[in-house]
Amino acid sequence: MNTMDWERLWRSAGLQFVFFFIVAYVIYGSQPKVGASADQLVAFYDGSRTRILIATVVFAYAALNLLWFAAALTSALRDAGQGGWGAAVTASSTALGTVLWLLVAVGAALAYSIVGSGNGMFTSGVNDVVWVVGGLASFPAAMLIMAGTFGLWRSGLFSNASFGAGIAAVVLVLLRGTTWASDGFWAPDGVYARFVGPVIALVWIAVVSGFLYTRRPVTARVPGRAPIATP
Repeated sequence: MNTMDWERLWRSAGLQFVFFFIVAYVIYGSQPKVGASADQLVAFYDGSRTRILIATVVFAYAALNLLWFAAALTSALRDAGQGGWGAAVTASSTALGTVLWLLVAVGAALAYSIVGSGNGMFTSGVNDVVWVVGGLASFPAAMLIMAGTFGLWRSGLFSNASFGAGIAAVVLVLLRGTTWASDGFWAPDGVYARFVGPVIALVWIAVVSGFLYTRRPVTARVPGRAPIATP
């Protein structure tokens, strides 16, 4: 496989991230909500230990693909003369990847040994922390979307319509960080935090990754004009 083929593979890493994330989410199952009883926690983390540990491996592989996608996006932005936005992509993806690794590690620890310690109060607290940290992940995710959207737009690779859709995605993902209701739709374990915000972020990553994969790499840029692609 030549160098250009490897570069195309890296650009498709966002699509791979979305695929493995969804697979891992399905395998992992429905995590107990905030304030779940000790019986519910034991039934999930102890009763589904093998399934959770399998999902952990898939989640970890998804996180690796997210970092590869960010590296490919950074490279594309740098080649298009938008190194500043590319640096922002690197910083935000690093923060997001760190949060995802933390969530994966805590979930695995709960299933592997914590829930078996018999300390129901501690287990419940750790389970609640997972929900809270998941909500805070919306901030680096929104920064990643913003940096990628602005960089692609400023380089002339994104149309105004695509730019507008990207900004809307930034706002909607950021709103996930405000889901602090005690229960219901706007709770940390509510529908918006569990599905709406994450799905929007996944769609953006998939679309941008597909865009990068199908597009030829930028090799030159003429001042005041759109980037020139290789023939």
